[in-house]
Amino acid sequence: MKKTIDEVVAEAAIRSVQISYCRAIDRMDFDLLRTCFHPDATADYGFFSGGMDEFIAMAKTSLKSFTTTTHFTGNQLVEVNGDSAWAEHYTVATHRCPADENGPVRDFVTIIRYADRMERREGDWRIAKRVLILDSWRMDPVAELGSAPKVQPGRRDRGDPSYLR
Repeated sequence: MKKTIDEVVAEAAIRSVQISYCRAIDRMDFDLLRTCFHPDATADYGFFSGGMDEFIAMAKTSLKSFTTTTHFTGNQLVEVNGDSAWAEHYTVATHRCPADENGPVRDFVTIIRYADRMERREGDWRIAKRVLILDSWRMDPVAELGSAPKVQPGRRDRGDPSYLR
């Protein structure tokens, strides 16, 4: 199927929204997270369903329970139809859980897909409706490796080295 240049540009913009979403979650950059969604967007994650203000409030609280998170997006299927689109993003999300009453340090790993209705409003592609689909999940123990190598440590805020340009 032949695509127009406008469709290819739209697909790139939509894929970029997903990558920004991953960065926003992993860096706990809630201003960036808000830019991924239209103000009237909805999100249905199963354990959460609602609008953006509630979603961001939930994310601010729940993400604090993890030491780090890493969202890796692989396959991205995007179907553009004018100013709307459907997108499916395959993502592996790893959540580092600290040692606590539930066990030692461990990684909660989810294999998920985000199914999105995207809309272009005033030239800007954002998520209008997102549904999280859980394909599988597991809990992995984390072995102690000793002291960390001397590398630049990541941060979960705008002080992360990736924000320096």
